[in-house]
Amino acid sequence: MTLAAVPVTMILPVARPDVARTFYSDVLGLSYRGTAADGKLLFDVGAGATLALMEKPAGAQAEHTAISFEVSDIGASIKDLKSRGAVFADYDLPGLKTTEHVCVLGAEKAAWFADPDGNILCLHEVVTG
Repeated sequence: MTLAAVPVTMILPVARPDVARTFYSDVLGLSYRGTAADGKLLFDVGAGATLALMEKPAGAQAEHTAISFEVSDIGASIKDLKSRGAVFADYDLPGLKTTEHVCVLGAEKAAWFADPDGNILCLHEVVTG
């Protein structure tokens, strides 16, 4: 058996499931599939993947990017998500500087934002040619 062909579920902690459900449905536009028997909120994510939001106390979030969504046009995607309430971060650090929320990292562009519980999410666009 290989794991390359099986469905994937990503699990993120959230302290306020109702607020998180609204954010992931309305702001990110993910399709809400329902609540699992154990209480996780389930969302469809591209390529047959599932995002499960699990209620945990505040402070359970990681300090790194939890999910990165690959987009074809990062500028248009940022504009769209901002119009629905997403707030993008800007950085001016050694090796990590954003311009209009976008950082060029070798062969990709990236932009970061957080969900209402502080989980760090990212958009990335692969730069071709």
